[in-house]
Amino acid sequence: MTYPAFGFVTPRNMALLMDLYELVMADSYLREDMNEPATFDLFVRTLPPRRSFLVSAGLEAALHYLEHFHVDDEMIAYLRGLGQFSDAFLDYLRRFRFTGEVWAIPEGEIFFPPEPVLEVIGPRIEAQIVETFLLNAVNYQVMVASKGARVVLAARERGVVDFSPRRDHGADAAMKAARASYIAGCVGTSNVLAGMEYGIPVYGTMAHSYIMSFPDELSAFRAFARDYPTNAILLIDTYDTIQGARHAVIVAQEMAARGEQLRGVRIDSGDLAPVSRQVREIFDSAGLPDVQILLSGDLDEYRIAEVLARGAAANAFGVGTALGTSEDAPTMGGVYKIVEDRHGPKIKLSTGKATLPGRKQVWRRQTSGGPRDTIALEHEAAPRGCEPLLVNVMAQGRAVRPESLQEMRARCRARLGALPQAFTDLQTVPPSPVGLSRELEALQGAMFQKNETRRRP
Repeated sequence: MTYPAFGFVTPRNMALLMDLYELVMADSYLREDMNEPATFDLFVRTLPPRRSFLVSAGLEAALHYLEHFHVDDEMIAYLRGLGQFSDAFLDYLRRFRFTGEVWAIPEGEIFFPPEPVLEVIGPRIEAQIVETFLLNAVNYQVMVASKGARVVLAARERGVVDFSPRRDHGADAAMKAARASYIAGCVGTSNVLAGMEYGIPVYGTMAHSYIMSFPDELSAFRAFARDYPTNAILLIDTYDTIQGARHAVIVAQEMAARGEQLRGVRIDSGDLAPVSRQVREIFDSAGLPDVQILLSGDLDEYRIAEVLARGAAANAFGVGTALGTSEDAPTMGGVYKIVEDRHGPKIKLSTGKATLPGRKQVWRRQTSGGPRDTIALEHEAAPRGCEPLLVNVMAQGRAVRPESLQEMRARCRARLGALPQAFTDLQTVPPSPVGLSRELEALQGAMFQKNETRRRP
C-alpha cells in the first residue's frame, strides 16, 4: 500500500477520514440532482458537567482540510472495490474540491452552547461530505482548550506545561492537545514535535530512571548540572523529597561557584502542599530564592486549586493525563446539522436533539456580569452595543483570515481575564448567558407548530 499501515492520518489520505454514510448520502444526492447550496451548523448541544464556558479551537485544522481535500486514484480504487458507489459519483469525487464558505468563532474565543462555532455554506454534497473530519478536528480541540483554560485559571498566573503526550489517545491527539492547551494559556509543552511544528516552547526535566541510573542521587544531579548548566531542573522525589532538596542545594551551590544557576526542581509525588513548603524553606535558607519549584503528578484544576489553597509553594505545574484526555469530561458533544437550503430554513425536531433553523450570527454584549450573547438569524440587524462572534474565515474554498497561535492565545487570555468569578468558579455553573433573537425564536416556534399540525390525524 502507498499509505502507511499504522493508522496515521496524513495530508495524502485525510480525505477519507469520514464516516461511510457521508459518501452514501453524497452519492444519492448526486443521483437525485440535489447539489444546490445548503448551510450546516457545527455546535455543541450542552456544556459538560461543571463547565461554565467553552473555548473555540480546531478551526485551523478544519480549514486546512477543506482547502486541501483531494481524492486520488488509490482512494477511488478502494471505494470502487466496496461495490456501493456509482461510476458518476466516483468521477465526481476524483474532481472534488471544496468551493464553499465558512463562518466561525475565532480560535481562543469563549463561547457557549448552542452557539454555532462553525457554519459551512456550499453545494450540499460539499458541505455534507466534510462533516466527520470537521467534528473530529473541532470537538477534540475545543475539549482540550476548555479543560486547559480551567487549569490555567486554577494555577493563578503560575505557569502550566502540557505533560500529556504519553497519555493522549494517539499521536494525532498529542499534537492537537499541545496546540489547544497552548491557545488556552499553557506556557508550553513537553511534546518536541509540537514545538517544532507549531513553535510552542518546549519544557522537560528528567525521569526517575535517570536518577536510578547513577550510583546515587547526588551523582545524578551533578552529572545533569554539568551537562545542562543553563537549564537544569532536578527531579527530587525519587527516594526522599526532603533529602533530594538538600542534594539539590549542594549542586546549586557548586553551580554558583562556577558562575551558573540551578533553574529549579520538580516534585512529582507526595502531599504536595506541605512538602513544597519544606522544599521552599530549604532553598530560601540556603540563600537560593530564585530556584523554582515545579509540581506534577496526576494534577488537574481541582487538585491545583486545592494545593494552592493549602499554601503550596509552586512556580509552575506540569499537567498530563487530565489535560490531554479532559479526564472528568472526556467527550464534547459537538454535532453538525443542516439548517438551511434552497427551500428555506431546516429544523430537526427529535426529542432532546432539536436544532435552531436558518443561517445565523451570534451577537455579544459585554456586561459587568460577563458576556451576554444573542443567537440571531444572519440577516437581522446588529443589536445596539454588540459585536459579532462569527467571522468569515473561508471564501470560495480558500482561507481568508489566517491567524497565528500567538493571536489566538492572546485572545483567550483576554477573554479569560474578563470573565467574572461566577464563570471561573470550579464548582458552580451560572445560568446560560445565551438567548435567541425574537425573529429566530418566532421561526423556531412556527416550525415546531407546522410540524405539530402535520402530525395531527
